[in-house]
Amino acid sequence: PQIGLLTAISPLITLVGAPFWTGIADASRRHKLVLSVTLLASIGCMLIYPFVTSLAAVLVLVLINSFMIAPVNSLADTATMTMLGAEQHMYGRIRVGGTIGWGLVAPLAGAVIGRYGLHWAFWSYSALMMCALLISQKFRFVHVPQAVDFRRGFRDLLSNRRLVLFLLTAFVCGMALMVINVYLFAYMEELGISKSLMGLALSISTLAEVAVFFLGNRLLAYLKPHGLLIMAMIAITVRLFLYAIFDSALGILIFQLINGVTFSAVWVAGVSYANENAPPGLSATAQGVFGAMVFGFGAAAGGYLGALIFERVGGAQMYTIFGVIMLATLILYVLLERRMPKASVPEPKLVLPSTG
Repeated sequence: PQIGLLTAISPLITLVGAPFWTGIADASRRHKLVLSVTLLASIGCMLIYPFVTSLAAVLVLVLINSFMIAPVNSLADTATMTMLGAEQHMYGRIRVGGTIGWGLVAPLAGAVIGRYGLHWAFWSYSALMMCALLISQKFRFVHVPQAVDFRRGFRDLLSNRRLVLFLLTAFVCGMALMVINVYLFAYMEELGISKSLMGLALSISTLAEVAVFFLGNRLLAYLKPHGLLIMAMIAITVRLFLYAIFDSALGILIFQLINGVTFSAVWVAGVSYANENAPPGLSATAQGVFGAMVFGFGAAAGGYLGALIFERVGGAQMYTIFGVIMLATLILYVLLERRMPKASVPEPKLVLPSTG
C-alpha cells in the first residue's frame, strides 16, 4: 500500500508540474535556466534518498522530485524540435536514443543494484542526470522577440478545438498505456508465468520501440500527426483485446512487439501535433500540456481505475474493459475530428533562435 501511494502520487504531481514549469519557461524566455534548475533539484532529491528511513520523508522527496522533474521531457522535446529546424519530421530518430539508453542501462543497473545494493540506483541516476545537465547546456530554443502574454496564449492554446480533442484522446491513450505497462506483470503472475519471462517481455517491448521511432519521419509524412495517433489507437485497442483473449506466455511475448506501434506512435504524434499547434512563444507550454495529459492525468486515472478493476474481475476482464474504452474513443475521435474546421495558428512575425 505504501508503494502504491508513492507510485500514484507521481503522475498527479506531473499533471501540475509540467504545465507550471513550461509556462514559466515560455513566459520568462529562460527555457535553459528552468531546465537546469529542475534537473539539479531532481539530482539533489536522489542524493538524499539513501539517507531517509521513514515513509513521510520519502513521500516529501517523491513530491518534490516529481514536481521538479515533470517539465524535463517537454523542454527537451521543445529544444529538439527547435534544433531540427526544417527537419522536425526527423524527431523520432532523435527520440530513439532514449529507447536505446533504456534498453542498455536496464540490465546493467539491475546487475549493479543486485551486487552492491539499492542505494546505487540513486547514485547512478544522479551521475547520469548530471551528464544530461551538462549536455543540455548546448540546447537551443526558439524565442519570439516580444514578451508573451502567458494567460492569453494559454487561452488561445485551449481554444483550438482540434488540439483539445487531440489532448483528450491522448489522455485516454495515456490511461490505456498505464494499464498495459503497470499491470502486465501482475497479469502474468496471475497466469503463473515466470519472472524471467516478465523480464524478457520488458526487453521485447523496449526493442519494439526502436523501429517506429526510427521510421517516425516517414509515418508522419504519410499519416500526419492525427493519422499517426489513429494508428496508435488501433494498435492499443488490438493489444488490449489480444492480452485478454490469448492468456499464454508465448502470446503475451509476441504481443509485446505491438508496443512499437503504441507508445512510440502516440509520443511522436503528440510532440509533432503540439509543436504545430502551439501559439507563438508557447511551444514548451504546449509540450508540457501534452506530457501532462499522457503521463500525468492519463497515467493517474489508468493506474487508479486499473487497480480497482483488476482487483474485482482480474487481468483479462480489465484489459477487455479498457479495450472497449479505447475502441469507443477511437470511433469518437474519428467522427469528431472530421467535423471540425481546420484550425489556423498565427505565425510569429519574427522568430529568433536562442541558447537561452
